[in-house]
Amino acid sequence: MNRTLIALVEDKPGVLTRVASLFRRRAFNIRSLTVGRTEQRGVSRMTIVVDTDRTDVDKVAQNLLKLVNVIRVEDVTDEPAVTRNLALIKVQVNSGSRSEVMQIVDTFRARVVDVGLDTLMIEVTGTDEKVEGLIEVLRTFGIAEMVRSGRIAMLRGNNGNGNRP
Repeated sequence: MNRTLIALVEDKPGVLTRVASLFRRRAFNIRSLTVGRTEQRGVSRMTIVVDTDRTDVDKVAQNLLKLVNVIRVEDVTDEPAVTRNLALIKVQVNSGSRSEVMQIVDTFRARVVDVGLDTLMIEVTGTDEKVEGLIEVLRTFGIAEMVRSGRIAMLRGNNGNGNRP
């Protein structure tokens, strides 16, 4: 099972290295890690998905909080949250399959962002299940290349009080 942690950190050089080193030293298993700026100047947000079959999520949170530049850590797995992933998928197409792939893309509410002679590049955002579902359907056409962002999460409504430390 996976757990989703949100960590607010100071936007300073070396913070990501310290977080990654913590996971390496403690042999914690990261499923995905995304980092981005927040609306608050000088604060970045890390969304960390941890494999709890091999890792105690409470220990992860406690150890993260001990790091100098970590402001707050929250396990949002069981909270009402919106989670999203982004994937870019380059699919092999020919004149016969191009329209079929485009219909599938439309069904998944994804979009074509690049058209080549024998490929289509598709952008999809959504839950893990939605992204995985589209990938599985597109495998039958041949995936030439793919990249995924990892999960990002934000609590719904007034939960979490935004990014204020």
